Amino acid sequence: MVIEHCDIAIIGGGPVGDALTIALKDSGLTVALLEARSEFAARDPRALALSQGTRLILERLVTWDRLAVRATPIETIHVSQQGRFGRAVLAANEMKVPALGYCAEYGDLYAALAAGLPDAAAELITGARVSAVRPASGCGLVEYRQAGVARTLTARLLVLADGGKSLPGEVKIKDYRQSAIVCTVRTELPHGGRAYERFTPAGPMALLPLGDHYALVWTTPADQVAARMQWDEATFLDALQQAFGDRQGRFLAAGPRSVFPLRLVTSAAKDRPGLVRIGNAAQTLHPVAGQGFNLGLRDAWWLAETIMDSSREQLGDSDFLARYRNHRRWDVAGGIAMTDLLVDLFANDLPLLSQVRDLELTAMDAVPPLKNLFARKMMFGAQA
Repeated sequence: MVIEHCDIAIIGGGPVGDALTIALKDSGLTVALLEARSEFAARDPRALALSQGTRLILERLVTWDRLAVRATPIETIHVSQQGRFGRAVLAANEMKVPALGYCAEYGDLYAALAAGLPDAAAELITGARVSAVRPASGCGLVEYRQAGVARTLTARLLVLADGGKSLPGEVKIKDYRQSAIVCTVRTELPHGGRAYERFTPAGPMALLPLGDHYALVWTTPADQVAARMQWDEATFLDALQQAFGDRQGRFLAAGPRSVFPLRLVTSAAKDRPGLVRIGNAAQTLHPVAGQGFNLGLRDAWWLAETIMDSSREQLGDSDFLARYRNHRRWDVAGGIAMTDLLVDLFANDLPLLSQVRDLELTAMDAVPPLKNLFARKMMFGAQA
């Protein structure tokens, strides 16, 4: 039997939508999760930087133990800018945490969350290709096709968690005119749990420890992407060595490369009653500082908290939306502002700004309270 009405319909069965579904398993509400693919799995070459705060949420969702065996702890983060003296080093032992964060493959994270869905007491609707989301008679209406058959589903609350694929309304887009080239690389020296965030005039590059290798995220100007993707391995490694330096010795090998355009996408208007956006459906960030998924997971967690503190009749009404926005306002605004500012501030080679950045990094490294504050924001969000 195909469900036609529920309390909450979650559109998008990726990691953020799955997390919300699992968080609601004891809510007593009827929940439907719609996923366009035929199964809750994905082949995605990207590696994700998971904050310490994200680990705590995944533990509460009884998901972390499934992922931990595939996740690599980040014990130290080295932040610097190419060709300059300024740098800062963040260390887990200084923060008295087991790790500043973790690196995991997207597919492993997805699988760990999807494994908890059968126990979530939700209606799991796969192969559901959503064509419209609109209000209808005091509730939300989802139109979708499944196995070629047109279907509809009504719900008191609609949650868009599909990365913006069915996003109604207007959005604001800032095109960075950059793309991220991602792959795994092997270095001469072992990583020892150390991650790097290195700023260059062309954009930031990150090396995240992943297993015995590094996951590389190399920001590339749009007009250079095609050429860089066509380089043979030796040419690619040589250019990477010149851009990064020799802190990890020589770069010995690189895996298959993928590319993703980089934009800042945010909703231009508040959600109407009965509709909430979370994760990339609410905001898509530049990958600098690795905040995107962590911010989206906190969206899911706080939405679940707001739902649990509300009656069935309150779901999606104006007061409900106001309480959720109040929970998320500063965290979301802070995450967007931080990543956008880092891109604008560091992606240039202006001499005066370069000197200012040197001083900022040196000051942060030399003043423990300032460094600890920055590390806490990285681990737990702008509201930390």
